[in-house]
Amino acid sequence: MDRRSVGYLTVLLSAIAISGCSEDSTEPIVPVTGLAAEVVVGGFSNPAFLATPPGDSRLFVSDLDGRVWIIENGERLATPFLDISDDVRSGGEQGLLGFAFHPDYNTNGYFYVSYSVEPDGDTQIERYSVSGDPNVAQPNPDRVIFTLDQPSSNHNGGQITFGPDGMFYIALGDGGGGGDPGGNGQNPNTLLGSLLRIDVDGGNPYSVPANNPFVGSAGMDEIWAYGLRNPWRFSFDRVDGYIYIADVGQNTWEEVNAVASSTGGINYGWNTMEGMHCFGAGTCDMSGLTLPVLEYDHLDGCSVTGGYVYRGAAMPALQGHYFYSDWCAGFLRSFRLAGAAATDQREWDVGDIGRVLSFGEDDDGELYVLSGNGNVYRIVADES
Repeated sequence: MDRRSVGYLTVLLSAIAISGCSEDSTEPIVPVTGLAAEVVVGGFSNPAFLATPPGDSRLFVSDLDGRVWIIENGERLATPFLDISDDVRSGGEQGLLGFAFHPDYNTNGYFYVSYSVEPDGDTQIERYSVSGDPNVAQPNPDRVIFTLDQPSSNHNGGQITFGPDGMFYIALGDGGGGGDPGGNGQNPNTLLGSLLRIDVDGGNPYSVPANNPFVGSAGMDEIWAYGLRNPWRFSFDRVDGYIYIADVGQNTWEEVNAVASSTGGINYGWNTMEGMHCFGAGTCDMSGLTLPVLEYDHLDGCSVTGGYVYRGAAMPALQGHYFYSDWCAGFLRSFRLAGAAATDQREWDVGDIGRVLSFGEDDDGELYVLSGNGNVYRIVADES
């Protein structure tokens, strides 16, 4: 992800009340003037993702080394839910990069993993099933969904999730190397540098939705959007359905994109653009490109980590705030989306939370931060 060590200045925010009560609210909304990062469980190696099955209070945390663990009642269970570490090439930007529960997990027991295959590091996505013990998965996959050759060990993307439309989304980087030497970002005839949208319930191993933008025209049918460098975490707002994609920059600019998830064929601009700027020297043709809603430069960080729009009940004043971080800087920031603009931008002083690898949300919409220091944090209000 072309990370480099940089310093940054922590911005201390004044106690500004955050508005946002709903029409149906009968209780006054309590302004949030501060946040804290509360350790839930520590001792992970490189916790890379957190998710929960629908309606489940347990937290499932994946580690880059190829294991998925369960946190229940504030403790990590002794036995991994899944252990595929022998199959996973882990190190640097490779490893178990994502997992997702099927929306009907409670009835079919399906979940999916996305990882770098040992020994070559190519991307593979598999479907697994839970065993008769709800805390242990079947040891072997019951279907290989997707494979892709990776030309390099970096810019693999790797996150997977189900969208509000029930389709399965896959984020892929441009294949690595500085400046996109393969020209993959602006080439819809390759899956690299793209966000894919497939139907894992409609075929074996999958089918392509008929309304994908390149079906019946030039371009790969699986592509939903393209022009991405290394999308390190994307998410859907569970209320309005917008999709937020944090795309790691090259040398100067980090970016966050946000568009209506129902809009296909978006070209996010890489490698014509880096953030809101032409990449390289001179001018560039920006026609047909969708620019990010937010950017920051490498005086502030080096590698954006995307998060979620907060939709929990514990801090109703923060409803609608999208949270994100940076792997180098370790800040916690948020903004609200107003049209195509990032407004009400905040930086929250939550202390040292290390190098932020990922975010997660539980079934109630509460927010978690996963750090390279081995901790899983819950974000809570701090009025001290």
